[in-house]
Parts: sequence; structure tokens; C-alpha cells
Amino acid sequence: MKSVTIYTGPLCNYCEAAKRLLTRNNVKYREIDISRVDGAMDEMIKRANGKRTIPQIFFDDQHIGGYDETRALEKENKLQELLK
Repeated sequence: MKSVTIYTGPLCNYCEAAKRLLTRNNVKYREIDISRVDGAMDEMIKRANGKRTIPQIFFDDQHIGGYDETRALEKENKLQELLK
């Protein structure tokens, strides 16, 4: 299974929703709070090709996007397949 990284921030409802989505699909993830980790925001922006919004989700080095994109994968039953 691919490693999952989610960049989050404080008071972010979409971040919480994304974490719930991953948890209900039994996906273990590494959370990086951009407000607490020095350089994390710059790292996220670089990895996400300039996107500055949170959350930003990655499966290994593949940029998935934010909550909406991850939810769409779940609805289309493609989430588990991408994680293999």
C-alpha cells in the first residue's frame, strides 16, 4: 500500500473531513500541520505544483488534490485502487 501524506492546518473543516474520509477507508496517513512544522507550507506548495489551499493529499509522490478530489475518488470506487 502506498504511503499517504496529508498537509493540514488549524480550524480547517475540509482537513477534518479528509482525515475522516481516510480513516473510514482504513487508510493510515501521516499528517503534517503547516502551522506547526517549519518549512511545511513551502514544501506543500512545491509538491502540489503551486497550490496553497489545505488539505493537500499525496499517495507516495502522486498529488491527489484536496478533500473534494479525494471524495470523488471514493464515490467512484477508485480510492482503494489508487492506494495499491
